[in-house]
Amino acid sequence: MSHDKEGVPVQPVILAGGSGTRLWPLSRSLYPKQFLPLTGETSLFAQTLDRLDAIGSSRLALAAPLIVCNDEHRFLVAELLRAAGKSHARIMLEPEGRNTAPAIALAALEAAADGDDPTLLVLPADHVVRDTDAFAQALTQAVERAAAGELVTFGIPPTAAETGYGYIRASAPEGACAVERFVEKPDRETAERFLAEGGYYWNSGMFVFRASAILAALERHAPTILEATRAAHAGRRADLDFLRIDTVAFATAPADSIDYAVMERTDRASVVPLDGGWSDIGSWSAVWTHFHETDATDARGNAVRGDAVLRDVDDCLIHADHRLVGAVGVAGLVIVETADAVMVCPRDRAQEVRQLVDQLHAEGRAEPDLHRRVYRPWGSYEGLDLGDRFQVKRIVVKPRGQLSLQMHHHRAEHWVVVRGTARVTQDDETFLLTEDQSTYIPLGTVHRLENPGSIPLELMEVQTGAYLGEDDIVRFDDHYGRG
Repeated sequence: MSHDKEGVPVQPVILAGGSGTRLWPLSRSLYPKQFLPLTGETSLFAQTLDRLDAIGSSRLALAAPLIVCNDEHRFLVAELLRAAGKSHARIMLEPEGRNTAPAIALAALEAAADGDDPTLLVLPADHVVRDTDAFAQALTQAVERAAAGELVTFGIPPTAAETGYGYIRASAPEGACAVERFVEKPDRETAERFLAEGGYYWNSGMFVFRASAILAALERHAPTILEATRAAHAGRRADLDFLRIDTVAFATAPADSIDYAVMERTDRASVVPLDGGWSDIGSWSAVWTHFHETDATDARGNAVRGDAVLRDVDDCLIHADHRLVGAVGVAGLVIVETADAVMVCPRDRAQEVRQLVDQLHAEGRAEPDLHRRVYRPWGSYEGLDLGDRFQVKRIVVKPRGQLSLQMHHHRAEHWVVVRGTARVTQDDETFLLTEDQSTYIPLGTVHRLENPGSIPLELMEVQTGAYLGEDDIVRFDDHYGRG
């Protein structure tokens, strides 16, 4: 196995802070695309961890990953790491998204905090690379170039005149070389010209560089970002399994991408070609393309996930989460169904889903942010019915999970256990409930729900009262450190 020049293992940095708005309604801001199984049985985040395992097992010495994610996603990340057996991974929490330059600056500062100068492998959590061997070979080249102080990006040989990606103009027609220039996302005519001319790559958004090299480049080209992130990192503190940074200092960092802040300005940028079945899964069109390229479509080019019945349908992506979807006589569409929303668009206009999400935000709708099923560190709850002065929820508590000790001013609750065992606290009394048993939590009662068992606890909750909002909660004690 090879290390970087100083013998320090390569430090993977996984950027997990994206929102995935173009993949609405499946991707929501509180449960975005990197945590969804969009291309297989596991999430894109889990696939990224698997890719590191495959590379590190035989080719490169990799340190435990360093994750940079949004504070709101911390328990999702922790659970996925636990499931993957990554107990030594570090999780840095961004109090708000400031794009990739501040996130990478934080990671570099943390990776170098003990005096080492590791090579950083920066990977977005929501990309697909199907050919792990090709990725490992490209990574080996990138580590060698990074050892010489270069800032390396992976360039993807373009297969179409794609307007959703940035482009890289290489200084040589093939092989690893210096970057001649970066090009913002082009229009269709320009993209077709790039494809015809050759010498251009798609910008993958994956990078390799020494921690000292990227910090020096930030110092030179984006000093305001580095100053703010240094102050934020200096104020870091441990919180459970997470590393929190100074919120006020981080908010002063300009929200810039690492491409704009550094890579487009530095004279040390180089590109290593990666022909490995890469996709950023950035839109529903990209999801369809992934299934098409992996022979996961039917004889008429349809990619179907879930329950769907098709008649005279061609080249469509259909994703059904909760209900049967029927389609007749259509072609080139994206149809996505979830518990609370249905989205339909032509596949070649899938990039415009982001504008639809912007419109929903402007109208004050909850659908861009929350699914009907909401995940919490202890499990999940799903709204089933909502009416005047009542609400019905299905609650699932993980084994050994517990809700906070809490009280509500405006609602009472009725709990019916349908699976597992519940330990219930009501004021000074604690008791167990098993399947088919129930209890009533009067308004103003201090209470807690726990699962002491080894299987998930499932119960039905009926709330009644004048106000049923999630903000009607007073927490007295919380195992997960929530206020």
